[in-house]
Amino acid sequence: MEFFVDYGLFLAKVVTILVAIVALIIVIKSASASGHGGSKGNLEVTNLTENYKETVSQLENHLFDEAVLKARQKEKKKQDKAEAKAKKKAAKEADTESLERKARLFVLDFKGSIDAREVTALREEVSAILAVAQKDDEVLVRLESGGGMVHGYGLASSQLDRLSKAGVKLTVAVDKVAASGGYMMACVADKILAAPFAIVGSIGVIAQLPNFNKLLKKHDIEFEQHTAGEFKRTLTMFGENGDKAREKFQEELEETHVLFKSFVNEHRPDLDIAKVATGEHWFGRQAVDLGLIDEITTSDDYLTAACKDREVLHLHYAQKKKLAEKLAGAAGEASDSLLLKWIGRGQRPIL
Repeated sequence: MEFFVDYGLFLAKVVTILVAIVALIIVIKSASASGHGGSKGNLEVTNLTENYKETVSQLENHLFDEAVLKARQKEKKKQDKAEAKAKKKAAKEADTESLERKARLFVLDFKGSIDAREVTALREEVSAILAVAQKDDEVLVRLESGGGMVHGYGLASSQLDRLSKAGVKLTVAVDKVAASGGYMMACVADKILAAPFAIVGSIGVIAQLPNFNKLLKKHDIEFEQHTAGEFKRTLTMFGENGDKAREKFQEELEETHVLFKSFVNEHRPDLDIAKVATGEHWFGRQAVDLGLIDEITTSDDYLTAACKDREVLHLHYAQKKKLAEKLAGAAGEASDSLLLKWIGRGQRPIL
């Protein structure tokens, strides 16, 4: 009798687990089905100038007495009234020059993953800016990336290049790191800013993969791979790699490096490309002397100065994601972070 009781409890546990798994699968599938058709994301715009003014106002309320604050408010009302009157007069007289708005600074953030999947949002943000930008406007990209896949960062660089080709001034600010593919993006800018200890450069190409052929042989496991075309596949993870395959693989890396150097040299022709394209990285203070960047400062300092005389707008394209995509994205970000730590270990100094 005791056996049947224990068996019944075990069976109940198994059924409960199976029901939970099935329920989770149903939830994920229903979420995916509800988002079927690919609903378009939204462009979120935040006025950083207004945020800056509100912050200053809050601090002033604590720093100054009531008399000073009243005098300031009175002066501000007077200025606002004069500006409104001037705009009204210009509108009546159809004086478009007097109605000209303040120059705008559009701010974008790009925190790049290994496959540069963030280029999807970047494309939408750049397209939106190009639709409204005028001659005095500028774009600031706060860039953070240690690089990744060539084709992904090549496309991201091309998106930024659209701004330059349209005559919109482009500035890139590097507070932490813009190396390899990250620097490929940064070099497109008219001006590159970097924090004193931001990491930039690493103009080189790397590829590495494990080979399990000896392990397979040890366990009497055969691996077959069939290709059409001599170099359809060069190095492999499971087959036995030969010298010819290695030579071809190295040749492809060198060709990619040549393209990378050419791209950087095209956008920053004053660089001593032979000196900086060794795959090394530098800190901001070193990079400015080498010509890799133009100025030592942080994005915060640049934005604070801009908020005083320009309209600063932060743009973020938020794409609606299905539940399954959110779960996959979270897992992908975690693996990216772990992989970057492994790759970077021993290659960059730890402070």
